[in-house]
Amino acid sequence: QVQLVESGGDLVQPGESLRLSCAASGTPISFSAMGWYRQAPGKERELVASISSVGITIYADSVKGRFTIPRVNAKNTVYLQMNSLKPEDTAVYYCTMNLYGMNYWGKGTLVTVSS
Repeated sequence: QVQLVESGGDLVQPGESLRLSCAASGTPISFSAMGWYRQAPGKERELVASISSVGITIYADSVKGRFTIPRVNAKNTVYLQMNSLKPEDTAVYYCTMNLYGMNYWGKGTLVTVSS
């Protein structure tokens, strides 16, 4: 049974940094593409960042240069390092895993950026 558990969401001020964690269990992440999506109130869920099993990364234009998605296979964990946070980054952030065509989702963690 694959499980993804996000953590690290918090209330921060604009300009601050935050790191989200996604701990996977039930399967090693080393063979999987991992990603972070977010959903803001009243908006559709959108891709924030993804990283393939070989380390190729993709970022939404809105977060390029501010966010990174490191993965540590030995810890079976993928992170979302978020710098220079803006109020428009406020959302519930979801971790995803794509393993052999199957998509798995975590339950999400809330990030609020407000002064």
